[in-house]
Amino acid sequence: MSIQEREASAIPGGVIVGVLVVVQGALGFALSQGLGDPTVTAGIGALLALTMLAWTGFFVVDPNESKVLQLFGSYIGTVKTPGLKWANPLYSKRRVSLRAISHESNRLKVNDLDGNPIEIAAIVVWRVVDSARAVFQVDKYDQYVGVQCEAALRNLATSYAYDAHDDEQRSLRGHTQAISEHLTQEIQDRCALAGVEIVESRIAHLAYAPEIAQAMLQRQQASAIIAARQKLVDGAVGMVEMALERLSKNKVVELDEERKAQMVSNLLVVLCGERSVQPVVNTGTIYQ
Repeated sequence: MSIQEREASAIPGGVIVGVLVVVQGALGFALSQGLGDPTVTAGIGALLALTMLAWTGFFVVDPNESKVLQLFGSYIGTVKTPGLKWANPLYSKRRVSLRAISHESNRLKVNDLDGNPIEIAAIVVWRVVDSARAVFQVDKYDQYVGVQCEAALRNLATSYAYDAHDDEQRSLRGHTQAISEHLTQEIQDRCALAGVEIVESRIAHLAYAPEIAQAMLQRQQASAIIAARQKLVDGAVGMVEMALERLSKNKVVELDEERKAQMVSNLLVVLCGERSVQPVVNTGTIYQ
C-alpha cells in the first residue's frame, strides 16, 4: 500500500507549557486544601499524574527536518514547522532529516558498451521530500538510496562507451553533462519509491581498469596521431591547391603536368614532414 505524506496538527509548545503550569499550580493548591478527604486527594493526585504525562508530549522540530508521528503503528502525520511542539504523549515521534546529503559511491569495475573493463564512481546529492514514503515504503532509506545509486551507475556504464568512435556517439569521457543528466534521471526513477529527490549527480572517477590501461593509452595516442595527420594532410592539400591556382591566375609561371606533379610532391614533403627539410638549389631542369 502506498503511503502519502500528510501534515499532522501539532500545538505550539509554549501554549501547552503555560496551560500545564497553571493547571498544576491549581491542582497543587486544591490538594493542599483537601488533605482531609481521601476521595478528593485521590482525584487530584490522578489529575496531577495526567499533567505529568502531558509533559512527555513535547518535542522540538529543527529547521530542515521533520517528525513522523505514529500511534500504535498507525501513521498520524508529519510535522515540518520548526519550533517547540506538543502532540499526544502516546504518539511516537521519528526524526527525518530534510537536508541535502552527499553520497559518494564505491569505485565500481564494470564493462562499458564496447566490453572494455573500466572503473567508475559517482557523487550523488539527494534529500528527502516525502517523509512518510521514506519511513514506511522502504527499510533504511539512506542505505536504499546508496544501493540504487550504484545500480544506476552500473547500468549507465554499460550503456555508453568510454570513448566515442565518431562525433555522433555519446561517450562517458566526452559528454559529461549529458551523462550526468542521464544518471540523475535514472537514480531519480529508482528512488521515487522512497520519497527522495536527486538534486544532482556527476561522475567522480572514470578510468580504464589497470589491466588494460596501458594498451588503451597507446590506442588513444595512436588515434590522436591519426587525427592530427589527417588534419595536417587536409591543410596541406588545400595550400597546394591554392598555390597552383594563384600561380596560374597571376601567370607567374606556366607549368605542365609533370612540373605540377613535382611541385605538389615537394610542397607535401615540406608541409607534412615531421622534420625540417634541407633546401636544395636546382641548377638544371627536371628534364636533365
